[in-house]
Amino acid sequence: MVKFIALMNDESGATAIEYGLIAALISIAAIGAMTTLGTKLSTTFSSVASSLSR
Repeated sequence: MVKFIALMNDESGATAIEYGLIAALISIAAIGAMTTLGTKLSTTFSSVASSLSR
């Protein structure tokens, strides 16, 4: 019974899960930002390339 109570009070697993969720959210935000930035850069480079070819 004492081991069960100690297991229920152990929060080390919960902390690892929280860190994993934070890392996943940061990854999703970074991917979204890089996708948007990539699209804008592509548009900018296309504009510069067409201006240089004239």
